[in-house]
Formats: sequence, structure tokens, C-alpha cells
Amino acid sequence: MRDMHPFLVLSARIFNEKTSLVIGLPMTTAEYNADNPFAVAVGHAKGRKAGKVSYVLCHQPKSFDWRMRKAKAHPLGVLDNGLFAEVCERLNQIVQIA
Repeated sequence: MRDMHPFLVLSARIFNEKTSLVIGLPMTTAEYNADNPFAVAVGHAKGRKAGKVSYVLCHQPKSFDWRMRKAKAHPLGVLDNGLFAEVCERLNQIVQIA
């Protein structure tokens, strides 16, 4: 995979730092996700994909070693609290944690 691939990190920073792992959900601008009941629209992309809607894919939780992949924080920063809550609710419909 080339280029930057945004990822919404769900795991706590202290966990990430101690284990070198992050747990979260991938993000995409693929338009077919507009009808995906497990994708949450979180705004518009910037840069090369400017104007396209960004989706968090709640049905694809993943983990990876962020140190090994040399991952870094996305320049757009943190997701709005309301959208983050919506993503967590959608994920909970699948895994029923809470």
C-alpha cells in the first residue's frame, strides 16, 4: 500500500506506548461506502483527495505495530467527540462491548 492511510485509533495512548500496538478502524474515501451501514461519514478529505467524503469503517477493526510501520499522527488530528461517539456506537452494534 502506498501513500498515507488514515486510521482512527481507539486504544489508549498508554497501551499504545507500552505495547507498540494500536487498535482502531481504517478510514477511506471510497464512494461505495455511502451505502455501507457500518461506515460513518466523518467529513471531507483534504489534500490529494480534497472534497471526497471520508468514512470510518467500523466493521474492520485492526491492530498493528505502529513503531515497526513508522506510523505517525494524522495531520488532521482528533475526530470530533460526537462523531467519535457515533463510530463507537456503530462498532458496539457489531462487537457489543458496552
